[in-house]
Amino acid sequence: MKAAHPEVVAARRVNPGESLREARESRGWAVDEVAAQLNLTPLRLSQIEAGSFDQLPGNTFARGYVRAYAKLLGMDQSRLVQEFDQFTGSDAVGSDVHSLGHIEEPVRYSQSILRFVSFALLVVLAGVGFYWWQEQAERHADEAPVTSLEQFEVESADGTTQIHPLDEPEDQAVLAAQGATELSLTPTSVEEAAAPELDSSAEQAAVAVIESTAEVAQSEPAIATEAANPAPAGIVEPPAVVAGEGRVNVSFVADCWTQVTDANGKVLFSALKRKGETLQLAGKAPLELRLGFARGAQVSYNGQAVDVTPHITGETARIKLGGQ
Repeated sequence: MKAAHPEVVAARRVNPGESLREARESRGWAVDEVAAQLNLTPLRLSQIEAGSFDQLPGNTFARGYVRAYAKLLGMDQSRLVQEFDQFTGSDAVGSDVHSLGHIEEPVRYSQSILRFVSFALLVVLAGVGFYWWQEQAERHADEAPVTSLEQFEVESADGTTQIHPLDEPEDQAVLAAQGATELSLTPTSVEEAAAPELDSSAEQAAVAVIESTAEVAQSEPAIATEAANPAPAGIVEPPAVVAGEGRVNVSFVADCWTQVTDANGKVLFSALKRKGETLQLAGKAPLELRLGFARGAQVSYNGQAVDVTPHITGETARIKLGGQ
């Protein structure tokens, strides 16, 4: 069997793009106008019309372009696709190539992927930022109570409110004393409420016990005093002051944390004194007196009254007794 003549084979290879170009020009349509309707660039459309299908992204897309172009011009789509297969030597002769009414170039798929990846990155960054903000908010919330304990408000005598830092132990003792005072109110009220319930016989027995205890307590100091130095019963002499020492007396009209330190830095006393109590101490002068609630203390040094008002800061005071 003889092979087909080369001229016959060449005659069968008809460029479908040429037919599409002629049909376009016969309708008076410009390249830009048709390219816009097919969602192609003018360069792509010119490549199709010139038969430069090897510059297109694969035979599948090129075949789809040809069919969509033929459909737009109202031409026989199957014939032009067959001419395309013959012209390009494709094996897909007679294949069912769907018409692309609205063609998207491969670059558009890349742009869609890029947009999706960018959006995903933005979502991840937003999530990380929200998590960091939440962690910072929780950390500040945990630190807030600690900061709030470092100071407290004090209402002064003139009606103004002062912020006083808790940088001294006496300040902390003031708060503890105030809390203890509030707690002590309830037991007192309970005892007062229960007092009427005692019958007369129980009251008489209690009074007898108290009187007998008081008599014993008074007799013992009197005996000791008379043995040491004859003096009227019930009078206790204050401790004698040695040269270079000072004596401080404090009477408390309210609960007050008190600390006394001598000239050597030795702490002679450091505790909370209750309302109605007194404190008498002697030590090497000068003495340093620190009061947690200065308005609740009446101070005298070596028998002379001391005005604590000029030394008050907030509600506390620090006084140097016996200094120059």
